[in-house]
This record gives sequence, structure tokens and C-alpha cells, in this order.
Amino acid sequence: MIERVDKLLWGKTLQGRFEMTVKTPAWERTLKLLVWVERPERSFIRITAPAKEAGIGSLRIRTEMWNYLPSIERVIKLPPSMMLQPWMGSDFSNDDLVKESSIVNDYQHRLLDSVVVDNAPAYRIEAVPKPDAAVVWGKIIYTVRQGDLIPLKEDFYSERGELVRTMTFSDVRTVGGRIMPTRWEMRPTAKPGHVTTVVIEQASYDSALDPEVFTQRNLQKRQ
Repeated sequence: MIERVDKLLWGKTLQGRFEMTVKTPAWERTLKLLVWVERPERSFIRITAPAKEAGIGSLRIRTEMWNYLPSIERVIKLPPSMMLQPWMGSDFSNDDLVKESSIVNDYQHRLLDSVVVDNAPAYRIEAVPKPDAAVVWGKIIYTVRQGDLIPLKEDFYSERGELVRTMTFSDVRTVGGRIMPTRWEMRPTAKPGHVTTVVIEQASYDSALDPEVFTQRNLQKRQ
């Protein structure tokens, strides 16, 4: 079930347009993103709007990640310790955006129980890191609708068992030839009033991607 959810959300490859809105009690901003993902090796994200952030890019090749900042015309390589830092001030980490870790390969899974969500039965599945997995979460609990295995929620816990953040999925519709949730909301437990919403505006899955996309040369282009 977890593998099915992972493939539904990401596919073997993904190319799409996304909108990310970051809200806090003090401010709000919206970013337009172009995203390319080739699982599990490579990922690329470019901000296209607003003008102030346009051209900023993130590139991952296996375990290495680089950010390009057009304002200073520099490519900055991120150390592994930065993978769990917020991406562009959002409630998503660098690792979330470029999918360095794998929920399928780095975790062991166990069916916990069944619950009812919005009058529909759903499974709760626990994912616990394998002993040698380089991941930060103590566990992740997935809530998946039973009838069609559509993901509804992910709860992320620390190694001490504390709930750190929750991601909910909604607005199920057809995109890229598949029926899936197109609105993802991340809420950190310790920051009331903070929420980051990602909306899939357009996406194509499982198509061949140009290798040139995943290069530092492309990272420094402005589009």
C-alpha cells in the first residue's frame, strides 16, 4: 500500500507546475514552481514567480544537492546537515522537496488499524526507519483510504515519539492521467498558524526526461 501511494504521488518520473503558498501569523507568500523528478536519483526545482525569487533553483543528484541564487549568481552546495532545513522558508524541508530519502526503501511498514475519515474507512500504516537508514523521523503514520488507496494524511514523529508535523491530502481529481490528491498541506505542530500548501497545477508522469535538466549548467539558467 505504501509503495502504491509513493508511486501515485511521484511516479517513476514527474514533470509539472506547482504552486506553493507559505502562511504564518505575520506574513504570506506564494511561489510558482517547475518541478522535474527522476526517481530515485535526480530532482530539479525552479522558482518562476514572483519576480523577486524567479530563477532560484535546487538540484539533487543522488545524495548531493545544490541551490542556485541568481541575485548573487552563485551555486551553493548544501551539506548533508542542511537537507532537513526549511526550503525557501516553508514547512517543507530540502529533503521533502527533492526526495532524497525513500519511504519504501528506508522504512519498515506495519498495518496498525482501521479508522473512519469523512465517513470512509481508512487504514493506518506505521513506517519505522530501518536500522541503517539515514533518516530523521522516528516514525511516520500514514492514513490511506481503503477503497482506492488514496492517501489522506501523514503524521511525522520524532525519535522521542513526539508529533512534529502533519501533512494532509485533499482535492482529489485527475491530473497527469491519474486520480490523486492535488492539494497537500503541511502543518508543524510547534508553530500554530503556520501552514504550507502545495497545489499541483499540471503534471506528467512516467515520461522520459531530458538529462540536461539535471545539470549545474541548467541550474544557472533563468527561465
